Amino acid sequence: MKRSPPLARPKLLLVVTEDWYFVSHRLPLALGAIAAGMDVAIATNVSSHGDLISRAGIEVHPWNLRRGSTGLWAEFKSLLGLWRIYRRVRPDIVHQVAIKPVLYGGLAAKLTGTTRVVNALGGMGSLFSTESGRKRALRALVSMGFRWLINGRSNVLILQNPDDAALLVEGARIDPANIRLIRGAGVNVRQFDVSAEPDGVPLVVLPARMLADKGVREFVEAARILKSAGLAVRMALVGEPDACNPDSIAADSLRAWADSGDVEWWGRREDMPAVYAAASLVCLPSYREGLPKSLLEAAACGRAIVATDVPGCREIVRHGENGMLVPARDAKALAAAIAILVNDPQLRRSMGSKGREMVLQEFSEESVVRETLDIYRALLPGSTLALGARSTAAI
Repeated sequence: MKRSPPLARPKLLLVVTEDWYFVSHRLPLALGAIAAGMDVAIATNVSSHGDLISRAGIEVHPWNLRRGSTGLWAEFKSLLGLWRIYRRVRPDIVHQVAIKPVLYGGLAAKLTGTTRVVNALGGMGSLFSTESGRKRALRALVSMGFRWLINGRSNVLILQNPDDAALLVEGARIDPANIRLIRGAGVNVRQFDVSAEPDGVPLVVLPARMLADKGVREFVEAARILKSAGLAVRMALVGEPDACNPDSIAADSLRAWADSGDVEWWGRREDMPAVYAAASLVCLPSYREGLPKSLLEAAACGRAIVATDVPGCREIVRHGENGMLVPARDAKALAAAIAILVNDPQLRRSMGSKGREMVLQEFSEESVVRETLDIYRALLPGSTLALGARSTAAI
């Protein structure tokens, strides 16, 4: 049998919905791939980070995608645009992140003969956590698409927790042999480091996009409960609405909550290490996650966590060790857990210390990059990818 010639410097195409998400979650991987000997390109919706990505040595291909759109013409144009990028780039391997890139990228790969495909789902989103009739129907269509596109040879699906793996094996009949578990995007433990809690009234922050399924309304209701009980605590929402997501909470609602004094709303912050340094406690009462980077960052900064006992959150929060888990959609239980930790600074510090140790041992950025590069190597036999490339070489 004739063997294919070795790929001296393979071309990797990353397909990501938004450039800001790529920078916050996937840039270390791209830099690690470059250091390992790959040429790297990205297809993404370019808004504000295109120049930063280009300066990192990554070839940028703008992709006009609207994440929340369901209009047939707009979706066809997005698919056509991605097909053109695949034809232009001719990647040796593609890595597609999130539901639409997996579906549209999978079709584009089939149409262009791109045979090595890595798919990644950071979480199943509201599509798999909401039981409305419309979303059930859409979920069935997406599951059929996954089954057709992911079960082929030289296809790998990266998931972040075993609950999502079980869901797709049982619900979409994905071949378990195609699934790999890599827990999260990792965290830069030098950038997100431990600092002492500030003096004064304890601050609890919820760092996330302002979506209903992140538990924002439960957080606000918990703040009202704690305020009525007379507990001295500040509660802050840190993030902005997402106009492309149907579960986004309107800015008017967020401003009204802040004006009433129930919570503070800080909006989007680029200085997240400073946000965690100002906080005494970090909270994410989400309905379902992949493995939330915000909780990895909080644990790396030595902060105790209150989160919901749902897929993704329970991967990083171990109840009674580095935080507390409460039922989803339960503002009273959320308020009770927050009150326990606000009233016990010694317990908060102990939990924060254990969270930092957990991140160092299991969730570092380097380990995530290494595990992903190992998948690339397995799909590129005969390539000259270097071993042990560091993700932070060019940051």
